[in-house]
Amino acid sequence: MAKKLLVLCLLLNAWQSFANSILIPMDDNQSNHLKAYGIAYQHLQANIELDWLINYRGGSFLFDYTPTLQKECLIRGVAFEVLSSANVQAIKREISDPDVNMEMVRLFKAAKIAVYSPVKISLSNFEDTDAVLLALKYAEIPFEVIYDEEIIRGDLAKYDWLHLHHEDFTGQFGKNMRRMSPADMKAQEDIARRLNYRKISSLKLDVAKMIKMFCMGGGYLFAMCSGAETLDIALSAENTDIVSSRFDGDDIDAQAQSKLDFDKTLAFHNFNLSLNDNEGYYGSMSFSDINVWSGRFDDEITSYFNLFEFSAKWDVIPAMLCQNHEHLIREFMGQTSSFNKKTVKPNVLVMGEGRESDRYIYGELGLGQWVFYGGHDPEGRRGFHRIPTDLNLFPHSPGYRLILNNVLFPSAKKKKRKT
Repeated sequence: MAKKLLVLCLLLNAWQSFANSILIPMDDNQSNHLKAYGIAYQHLQANIELDWLINYRGGSFLFDYTPTLQKECLIRGVAFEVLSSANVQAIKREISDPDVNMEMVRLFKAAKIAVYSPVKISLSNFEDTDAVLLALKYAEIPFEVIYDEEIIRGDLAKYDWLHLHHEDFTGQFGKNMRRMSPADMKAQEDIARRLNYRKISSLKLDVAKMIKMFCMGGGYLFAMCSGAETLDIALSAENTDIVSSRFDGDDIDAQAQSKLDFDKTLAFHNFNLSLNDNEGYYGSMSFSDINVWSGRFDDEITSYFNLFEFSAKWDVIPAMLCQNHEHLIREFMGQTSSFNKKTVKPNVLVMGEGRESDRYIYGELGLGQWVFYGGHDPEGRRGFHRIPTDLNLFPHSPGYRLILNNVLFPSAKKKKRKT
């Protein structure tokens, strides 16, 4: 028995002396792409640095070896490879080759994450389908939910990363009754009353302006669906009334369209508002012609959008944000499904596009950065789901990987784009 224990100890010591690093591959050999991001985030949260290997095997992660990390990978079902020092040096040589489109980016610290969502103040059952909430929960990445009151009192300064999803910053309650119940609407009216706002639209405008200031001050903003579209609409309409009397008790400014100020927006310009509120169950669901959708409104969407390839050594920011094991992403719908190319500002970087629209875009504002991602749920077939997607069924989703790329991005030492 003593001899067996001695042999076991010798084998263990030999293993640990060999084990220099752990590689979490992100190519087709990965057993759970989405949970791999949670492993990386947990490592950063423990104040331990790691490397993101851009374009190496789908954007793999390289860690110093620890038995704890190995155990965590096993528990979460994440594929990993134990590497020797010689293995690591060979990978670094391959990545450093100037003729190879790869780069090694150091990740330093976990970003503190906030999700702006009405689930903070009401049932808002539809918001449970927020793809970012689903991704963060599945990957086991901690976050805090905030809403209007927290933003107005200045709490954004506590966070590095902010997400907006199916939100209406114009103050029109989403322009439909599919996702916002009378109780949800009352909860928002109660906030406006407590904060001494006469109109929901005035409250939402101030929230939008503070979100813009958060980004300008160095924060990272990630918006999807109508959150991206209505943020810019609200900012452009700061000095005019674009809200129907059914929502705020007075009429839309007859000159509203001509009074829009596109210099105040982040991503969009030259768009036309949808001011006709006499369509549909609770008025038209369209906010503007920023939103376009060329696919079929059915359960089986078969069109795809393309991720662009960027130079990992020269354009490292978009290269990081586009990391994936697939470069064609199935399109998905939302109240804002994709972005009209004619309305996207010329200084905005398009990272993914469909045949007739932009789907995934990036920009810089002051000291901060933002990404807008069209659509509601990357694994949704329609976009207006009442049942949250079960990510256990989609652990390799390339559309959800884009979300989690954005979650990790602020942990990197950022480099300015050179082209």
